[in-house]
This record gives sequence, structure tokens and C-alpha cells, in this order.
Amino acid sequence: MKSILYSIVFAMLILSCSSPKKSDPIIAVNQPAEFESQEAIWLIWPSTDHKEGESVEQVTLAIVEALVGNIDIVITCKDKELLAQAEESLKKHFGELPKLKLLQLPSVEIWARDMGPIFVETNQNTWAIADFNFNSWGYSDTLNIDTKTEELYDERVAKHFQLPVISSTMISEGGNREVNGKGTLITTEAVEMDRNPEMTKADMEKEYKRLLGVKKIIWLKQGLVEDDHTFRGPITTVDGDKAYTVVTTNGHVDEFARFVNDSTILFAKVDSVDLEDPIAFENHKRMEENYRILSKATDQDGKPFTIVRMSLPGTIFSSMNPGDYVYEYIKTLDYTNGSTFPNGEPIKVMAALSYLNFIITNKVVIGQRCWKEGMSNDLKLKDEEAAQILQSVFPDRKIVMIDAFAVNLGGGGIHCISMHQPLFSSN
Repeated sequence: MKSILYSIVFAMLILSCSSPKKSDPIIAVNQPAEFESQEAIWLIWPSTDHKEGESVEQVTLAIVEALVGNIDIVITCKDKELLAQAEESLKKHFGELPKLKLLQLPSVEIWARDMGPIFVETNQNTWAIADFNFNSWGYSDTLNIDTKTEELYDERVAKHFQLPVISSTMISEGGNREVNGKGTLITTEAVEMDRNPEMTKADMEKEYKRLLGVKKIIWLKQGLVEDDHTFRGPITTVDGDKAYTVVTTNGHVDEFARFVNDSTILFAKVDSVDLEDPIAFENHKRMEENYRILSKATDQDGKPFTIVRMSLPGTIFSSMNPGDYVYEYIKTLDYTNGSTFPNGEPIKVMAALSYLNFIITNKVVIGQRCWKEGMSNDLKLKDEEAAQILQSVFPDRKIVMIDAFAVNLGGGGIHCISMHQPLFSSN
């Protein structure tokens, strides 16, 4: 594999593009949906594991294996050293891959969905990058050096492709926005209000419309308990233990509601057998409240949605030990419930996982399987059911289920670590 920087000459810059007048403002008219035609999929090569012995690199390789040959894959690396490591690992596993490109681009973490490039169509029949602000999912401020590195990621992509940037001071992450490509956006109110306490929903809607070209915004209330902010403190489990979330987002929508076409939404549910579990019970309450909102909602043309329910796997626990990447971070947090972190002792954690956190590409949909040897057969059956549901809503695409637990222990899933690049069409 040749060590080259990824450079694509966008057809949109030369095809069917009238020369814009300098006086004409660039306006976003649409963000294509993930289920629409794609040019490429973007990933970030991991520089660390969230827990010792749980390889994020192996998850990345599994995604590449599922997609190789079907779509261009762009993998960014934070520096030359990591790029060389990525190149060596990829060559070892796959050999020479002309459709897999490496690009050196500064980053801290792997969450391409949240700070990666949001390609939007403009009024000038070109692409632009929609650039929201970023504060590390509410754990930092916008001036923190690592946070600023992440915030600049999409702007650096825009510079690489010589694309204009439509920017906002409003904070918002890609994992908390689902669009149908026709003008409707779904988001979680608890997340967006947390990020922008000085803004009203009306203020934020203006920015969504300006940056993404959407016409209709549907506000769902809360996300999953496993995605609650870690600094809110540990959560009581069914056996009375305390468990921490793992530097999570406070409720991204891509954990529980996903567009599979412009009128159909895959939506999470909690099985009734799980309701004795306090975490499952709370998730049930939240999801049913969201479902009531969504079932009454309409799209940009006033038409109702088809909603397909998909079971959640249930809470899956692990442990973190001193020295683990996530452990060392969350021990530094100030807990708003007054609790004290047991520094130096192992802790119980909840993995941030969901069957709805899947990746959509042109020919392949990558989902998550959760069952491992020694786990209950019920979970294995849930994995199989999730794959069947994905196949039913994506009948013309191959379904590949992978183990992404190493990523889940960092606060998200495989959708969170990927970003789709739409295919340009001049029509």
C-alpha cells in the first residue's frame, strides 16, 4: 500500500456548476441522508484503547473488512507515526487496497460522526461543510486545546477539499442528528439544551435550517440511561450495585431512532421481561415517551412516518481498572450528585451500546452483535432478531454483524466512529 495522502477531485466542483457570483451567499439546501448514495465512508484510526485488552483497532479492521471493495474508505490518522502504524496494520490484513486511502489529520479521539465533515448541498449546486461548535460532549469548554483540535477536524477536511464552510457558534454533534434527506431532522432535546443553555429551541431550529437546509425538526426528549452524562454520578443496577457510564453523550439520537428511508424510522423498545431492572424500566419510560412524540409527528410534507420497533439488547456491564484510559479520565470528574469516585479501586461500568447504532453504506449495513461465550442465550436470540430486522428494512443490502464492545466502552458505537460522504449528483 503506498503511503499517500488522500486527495479526491470532487466532480461537484467541475460538473454542472455555474460560476457563483461573489455577492451570492452560500446557503445550505439539504443534508443527504445516510441511506442515500455515498462516495466514501470516513473512519479515524485509534491511538488508544478504552480498556486494556479491548482492541479498538480490531473493531476498525472489522469495519474495513465488511466494506472493502464496496465503497471508498478514508481513514485519518492524527500524526505521521500513527499513519505508518495504520498502513502497516492494514497492509498486513488486506494487502494493497486502492479503494482504501489514508490521510493525516489531527484528532484526539475516534468519534468521526460527531466532529467529522457534514457534507451539505448548497444553492450553488456545490458542496459545503456544515460546521457546528464543539465542547467535548459537555465535558469541557470550547477553548480546551483537545476540544479545539476536535472542533477543527471538519474545517481541515473542508480545507483539504477546498470547500466552503458554513459555521455556527451553536454546539451540536452529528450523532444527535438524524435526517431523512428530504428536510426532516430528529434530535434529542436533553442533549441540545445541555450543550446550548443560552439558546431556545427556536434559536436552535434557525441554525439547523441555516446549516443543514432542513425544514422540519422533531424534538425527542431523552436518550438511553447508558448514555447519560458520566459526571451525573453512578447509577443503581438491578442487583443494587453502582455502575458508571463511560464518558457518554447524555442521549444521542443514533442510539434509539434511525431513518432507514425517507419515511421509515427504526425505533428502540425495551422488552417487557426487562422491566424489573431499574435501568431498563427508566429506558422503557423514556423510549415510550419518545415514541408517543414520534407517532404523532409528521415529515416535512405533513405525512406520518412508518415506525418499526427494534428491541434493545439490555444493559451490558464491564469493569474498569486503574490505568484504563476511561478510568483515568472519569476519576477526574466532579460528580453533580455529590458522590466520590473510588480512586484506586476497580469500578463497574455500563457499555454504551445499542442495535440501532449501525452503519449504512451503499451495499452493506454493519450492525452490532453483543453475545459472547458465557452470556445468556436470550442475548444471542436478540442479536439474531436485530440482524433479521435490519435485513427486513434494508432488503437490498448485505447485513454484517460485528463485535464492537471495545468501542462501546469508550462511550459509543460503530455509527459514532464513522461518517458518510455523500455521492455528488448534478441532478
